[in-house]
Amino acid sequence: GLILNYLGQGALIMMQPDARSNPFFLLAPTWALYPLVILSTMAAIIASQALITGVFSITQQAIHMGYLPRLRVVHTSQTSIGQIYIPHVNWTLLALTVWLVVTFHTSSALAAAYGIAVAFTMLITTILACIVARRLWNWPPYVAWTAFALMLGIDGLFLTANILKIQDGGWFPLALAALLFMIMVTWKKGRIILSEYLKSHTIPFEQFIEEIHTRPPAVVSGTAIFMTAESTGIPLALLHNVKHNKVLHERNIFLTILVEDDPYIKKSARLEITPLKDGFYRMFARYGFMEKPDIHDILESSAERLLRLDLEDTTFFLGKETIIATHNKGMAIWREKLFSFMSKNSEGAIVFYNIPRSQVVELGVQIEL
Repeated sequence: GLILNYLGQGALIMMQPDARSNPFFLLAPTWALYPLVILSTMAAIIASQALITGVFSITQQAIHMGYLPRLRVVHTSQTSIGQIYIPHVNWTLLALTVWLVVTFHTSSALAAAYGIAVAFTMLITTILACIVARRLWNWPPYVAWTAFALMLGIDGLFLTANILKIQDGGWFPLALAALLFMIMVTWKKGRIILSEYLKSHTIPFEQFIEEIHTRPPAVVSGTAIFMTAESTGIPLALLHNVKHNKVLHERNIFLTILVEDDPYIKKSARLEITPLKDGFYRMFARYGFMEKPDIHDILESSAERLLRLDLEDTTFFLGKETIIATHNKGMAIWREKLFSFMSKNSEGAIVFYNIPRSQVVELGVQIEL
């Protein structure tokens, strides 16, 4: 449909050069102008709603996959898991939209920015579809590339034609994409550096058991859940709790929430519980990137696995890292400051995982990147 529309506009301009001022609307006869304006307006509204919904969905997936800091996600439907609202993203879209309208002044300048964005989107989508055909559908290389060669050729021509619009407003989507890319790779790299730091400052489980047998801390009733991103070793929150408070709960669980590459995970495969020794357990909760982890859901799945946890008798221990940018090896100092800023302003695990506030203990540590 898009190709036919552009071919029609091209034919019109070749026949009537004066129609280049607005070839889309001049394609229709005079009597159809207003119906076409109404149709275009409806299409623009539908496209804008689709864009907003898509941005919400992609942002949530990027958060779960570790490419963006945690943001507040509001589920607006009790039946549709994908119907969400992200306030920070919505207000950012509003601010950018108002700024674009005020700055660009004319619809032609906005059209240039839109053209570049759509051209790159079409090309990237076609390439990704080809990758999916190869890696997930196991198409032979010659079949995949042959099938998508025509679309790649059309997308390439469309993009080449739109390159001329970069200086007329097309620079904006490219600049915005570069900014978002830098934010995402900085957050991902920062989390990797942070994970390596935490791994280097933890101790193996067996060594920890030996130490508490040598110098036994006071044992209190109840359950302690230590949330940790690491699948091995002892969480720093537990080490700090034993070191400074000299207390240990009678039952201790190391909870790691994993986000898989699949959009949804069956509830039967949600939880993996491994008993260790002396009242310690390691628990893995798996979620798809389209799902929202929830501590109540995890406790319910735990009861089904015969590990019943009384929420009222459970304390959640969270590690709170304060990032300090330094000139140590890792990232450039400005990227470390950016990572520190994002870390400070990300939504806390308490809200993100729906943990009861009155049952949370946060133990902080300063980390120099």
